[in-house]
Amino acid sequence: MNFKLPIARSDIHIHLTSEHIETLFGKDYKLTNIKDLTIPGQFACLETVAVVGPQGRIENVVVVGPARPYTQVEISRTNGLTLGVDAPLRLSGDIAGSPGIRIIGPAGELQLSEGLIIASRHIHMHDTDARKLGIKNGEQVSVRVPGPRGLIFNEVKIKSGPNEALEMHVDLDEGHAADIIDFQEVELII
Repeated sequence: MNFKLPIARSDIHIHLTSEHIETLFGKDYKLTNIKDLTIPGQFACLETVAVVGPQGRIENVVVVGPARPYTQVEISRTNGLTLGVDAPLRLSGDIAGSPGIRIIGPAGELQLSEGLIIASRHIHMHDTDARKLGIKNGEQVSVRVPGPRGLIFNEVKIKSGPNEALEMHVDLDEGHAADIIDFQEVELII
């Protein structure tokens, strides 16, 4: 089967609860959508924060909206080295037992007790695409990236659902290793 899909690199970013938005930006603060993302309902915000670890700090970390039921910072392994933290490799939302981190915004700061992860490479896929391909939510597949530094990503997790749009996500480290250009096509290997 020759099934192609777009791939995008994901830089360090943060998802915030409504309570944490108010802590960092002020009471009754509303996030400013500057760019809709491919995944329906999600958007990059004008607002940024600083993420501070035991050995370093990363400024201008983009907030991704809307508010979520949990606060989570997604980093790459390189970001972890800068911050001096050893974050686990997890799917978004799987934050139980992950390390905490300090977040600084213009109106306040907070110390997370957990919520720092390196996001596992994954494919967002609408249920109709998954059914057509015979793939179930949570399964793992491989993906071939073409080009002079092309490679095969194994253990790519499927995130299917009725509100998903077809797109694979890797972090910047993985993207740089394969010279990925955002939204280029890659090939699913089933």
